[in-house]
Amino acid sequence: MKAARIHRHGDPGVLVYEDAPDPVIRPDQILVRVRACALNHLDLWVRAGIPGMSIPMPHILGSDIAGEVAQTGALCERVQAGWRVALSPGLSCRQCDQCVAGNDNLCRRYTLFGSGVDGGYAELVAAPEYSAIRIPDHLPFEEAAAAPLVFLTAWHMLMARARLQPGEDVLVLSASSGVGSAAIQIAKMFQCRVIATAGNDQKLRKARELGADFVIDHYRENIASEVKKITEKRGVDVVVEHVGAATWQRSLESLAAAGRLVTCGATTGYEAALDLRYLFSKQWSLLGSFMGTMGELRQVLQFVFRGQLKPVIDKVYPLSEIRAAHERLEKKEQFGKLVVIP
Repeated sequence: MKAARIHRHGDPGVLVYEDAPDPVIRPDQILVRVRACALNHLDLWVRAGIPGMSIPMPHILGSDIAGEVAQTGALCERVQAGWRVALSPGLSCRQCDQCVAGNDNLCRRYTLFGSGVDGGYAELVAAPEYSAIRIPDHLPFEEAAAAPLVFLTAWHMLMARARLQPGEDVLVLSASSGVGSAAIQIAKMFQCRVIATAGNDQKLRKARELGADFVIDHYRENIASEVKKITEKRGVDVVVEHVGAATWQRSLESLAAAGRLVTCGATTGYEAALDLRYLFSKQWSLLGSFMGTMGELRQVLQFVFRGQLKPVIDKVYPLSEIRAAHERLEKKEQFGKLVVIP
C-alpha cells in the first residue's frame, strides 16, 4: 500500500509518501480501506516529537479516519465487509474499571490512532472491531473523517465537563479551529449566545456563518474588554479554551461569577498564571477535558448524521501532498478541517 510515514521526528519535511507493508489484522480486528483522513494538531505534535513519548519508527500519523471495511477478523461478529465506517479516534483496553464504567477516555492504556498505533495516512489501516461506527450512505467520507475527534472533544467539553445549560453565554476561542467550529455549532444547538474569536476578517465572517452571535478579532481587540461590552459587564458562563498561554489571562477575565472555563489544549504554550483570589472570590470552575467517551462519540455523531451538526472542511489534499497540508495547519491558514485522500 501507499502511506505517508515519518522515520524520524522533525518539520513537515520528515513526512515521506512511500510504499509500506499492508497491515495484517488480528482475529478481533477489521481492515479498513481508508477513503479520507482528517488532520489534527496532534499530528503536528507527534511528527515534531512529544517529550517523554517514544513511538516505533517508521510511524503513520492520522487519528480521524473514514473508509470501507475490506476484511473482518475471525472473531468479529458485528461489523461486516463493505460497511462504510468512521473509526473512533480513541482506543482503550475495554476491560479496566474505567472502561467498564463507560469512562474509556480515562483508561490508563488510552491512546489514539496516529499516536500510540499507526493511523490513517495510508490506503489501509487495521482497527479493533469496536472502533467502527457505521455511517449513512449520504455522508461523504471527507465529512465523516472530519467529524469524530473535534465534535467528540467539543461535546465532552461543553456537555460533560462544563454542563452547558440552554441559553447561556459561551465564549469560543479560535473559531477557525476544528474544536472551535464544532463548539459554536453545539452551543447554538442549545440556544446559547455565542461569542467567537478569530484572527482575520474572513475567519470572523465564517464564524458568523456558523452561528456566532458576536465575533472578536483576537489579534486586534482585547477579548475580555469586548466580552464585557457584549454582556454588559457580566461576562460569559462558559469559556471554551484550547489556545493556551496566548489567551489564558483574557479567557479568565471574560468569565462571569461562577463561570466555567474548560480547556482541552495549549497550542500556544502550557505555562499559565492564576490569581487564586479571583478563583475563590468569583467561584470560578477551571476544568480540564481530554477527548470523550465512546458513548459520547456515538451520541454527537447522530446529530452529524442528521445534518444538525456539520463538519467544516477547509481543504482536501491527495495524500501525496501531506507536507503541504501540514504546512497549512502549522501556519494557521485554515478555517475548519484539512483532509487527505489516499
